[in-house]
Amino acid sequence: MDLATILGLTLGFGALIGGFLIEGGTPTGLLNISAAIIVLGGTVAAAMVSFPLATLLGVPKAIVNALVERRERPTEVLHSFVGLAEKARREGLLSLEQEAQALRDPFTRKGVLMVVDGMDPEVIQNILETDIASAKQRHEHYYAVLEAMGGYSPTMGIIGTVMGLVNVLSNLSEPGELGHAIAVAFIATLYGVSTANVVYLPLANKLKQKSKEEAHMREVMLEGVLSIQSGDNPRVVQEKLEAFLPAAARRGGAGHAASAAQPEQREAA
Repeated sequence: MDLATILGLTLGFGALIGGFLIEGGTPTGLLNISAAIIVLGGTVAAAMVSFPLATLLGVPKAIVNALVERRERPTEVLHSFVGLAEKARREGLLSLEQEAQALRDPFTRKGVLMVVDGMDPEVIQNILETDIASAKQRHEHYYAVLEAMGGYSPTMGIIGTVMGLVNVLSNLSEPGELGHAIAVAFIATLYGVSTANVVYLPLANKLKQKSKEEAHMREVMLEGVLSIQSGDNPRVVQEKLEAFLPAAARRGGAGHAASAAQPEQREAA
């Protein structure tokens, strides 16, 4: 699980509810079924009008991806490509076919298999770059839905509050209940603003950030595939890929890759 996302959502709602209780409120004071229907139902309906159904059906899976940590670790990617480069230099590119089938990442597996098949470097680069661009566009559709919902939700909250106030003002026969009725009417605004700023917009930003990180790692993998095809020395492959990584990952990746490559070098000797 993505601990930061889970803790953020928990802390966000906890702070709102905790602050309300400290001010003397009660948990039941935040419950209003009609306000929830207006805000949540109206927000979803507006999103359905704005986006194709196929995109909307993919949003729940995208939200799950925001809650789950599935990133490729830079040091693992670096180590994997250094190992592939070492094997390719010792046994030839055709020897990588079995290694490619065991790779977990489908993008890397696809690239290595194209190298084994002897495709031109330009063709491989074009295909993999198209894959990267397509994935970025697909991700953009999903976080765009959440960003739109973050804009619709406060407005739906205001609509719900206005509807509640209309009911309050149309029935002034019991002045003693007026304060409570107005407070209940403003629950819709609370729902709209809180869900927008604690759920929709933060999740959209999380998906956007994960999309950037995934695209960056795919670029690292693309460089690794092209380096292997060109027959680069494993040390050169390592240096090329480290250029994409932050300093801490470079130090970890270099040591990890070197330690993994040494047994293979001793065996070849």
